Amino acid sequence: MRVYLPLTLPRLAELHRTGEVAPTPLTAHAVTPALREWYAAGGEEELEYAALGRAAHAALALLAADGGAPPRRVVLAVDVADDAARTDPDRALDPDAVSEVVLGSVVPLADVAAVHVDADDAAADVAAAVAALDGAARGDEDARLAVDGAADHELLWYAVQEIDTLV
Repeated sequence: MRVYLPLTLPRLAELHRTGEVAPTPLTAHAVTPALREWYAAGGEEELEYAALGRAAHAALALLAADGGAPPRRVVLAVDVADDAARTDPDRALDPDAVSEVVLGSVVPLADVAAVHVDADDAAADVAAAVAALDGAARGDEDARLAVDGAADHELLWYAVQEIDTLV
């Protein structure tokens, strides 16, 4: 099963240094039954893209929690066993959590298939989105537009072998 794990650049550097993403549990995003129901018209590729996008959005909250991290969203594409990712039944009905899964074990670098990262030119929009997260959650339309501004930037694809150049 392919899951999308949101990170920050400092956490990516930690993965590069230690060879794993920890501690657990880790919240990731995947094509879940709830996402399939929510995005009924989409094919498999579109569903994967939706899960990636939701992980990129989740990376904004990680950036907000780590004020020193460069304003670039990072998402790892990780291949895990189907039984390694479970949904949280308490969040199953939350429309913001339709793609969320929980990983109960660390993610070794060997399981990472690719890295997705914002380009440098997205930094201003990502920083504005991070600053607007709380307002967007309260329903402020201007704040939602700022958060959407980050989503307008496509994440770049990097091979695992390129992590050292990213960090």
